[in-house]
Order: sequence, then structure tokens, then C-alpha cells
Amino acid sequence: QVQLVESGGGLVQPGGSLRLSCAASGSFFSIYTMGWYRRPPGKQRELVARITNGGNTNYADSVKGRFTISRDNAKRTVYLQMNSLKPEDTAIYYCNQEQTNYWGQGTQVTVSS
Repeated sequence: QVQLVESGGGLVQPGGSLRLSCAASGSFFSIYTMGWYRRPPGKQRELVARITNGGNTNYADSVKGRFTISRDNAKRTVYLQMNSLKPEDTAIYYCNQEQTNYWGQGTQVTVSS
């Protein structure tokens, strides 16, 4: 059983930054692709960014150039650095372990003045 625990969400003004963290329990973290998804209010969950075990990354077009995904295998943690935040980034952000399909409980990010 794997547990994924997100942290770092909160309220931030437009143009601000946040860094989300997702800490994983269990073994073999380094072999899995990890992803960040989000569910905006009233919308479906969507992929934000993913990072493979080799460090290759993919981003949604809406966040390219603003968000950066990274991982620290020694700490079994994946990060999402979010800069230049916009109101449309408001959502619940979820961490996902791709090959096992485990999900975290989510962390709320609200971008508002």
C-alpha cells in the first residue's frame, strides 16, 4: 500500500508563487512516473505535469513556462513549483503515481486578490 501526501497549497495573489510537495510511502518510488493533476471548480480533473523515472517531463500547455515539476528520489518526494499564478490555476491539486494509479488526497490552491 502506497500513501501519497500533498502539501503546500493555499491562497496566493495573482502573479505569486507556491511550491507543492507530494511525499510517498512505500518502496521503489524512483522507478515510477509521478504526476500532478488538478480539478478546477466545476470541471474535470486534468493533467498538469508529469515526470518519468528518468527525469523526462511533460506539461499542459496552460502551465508551460510557469510550472516546474521535479523529484527527489532519496526523499521519495515530487514537487511542483508554480510561478506567475493566475486565477484560472485555482483548483484542487492531486499527486499521482502513474503505474500503480495511487492518488493523494489533494491540496487546495486558490489564486485570488
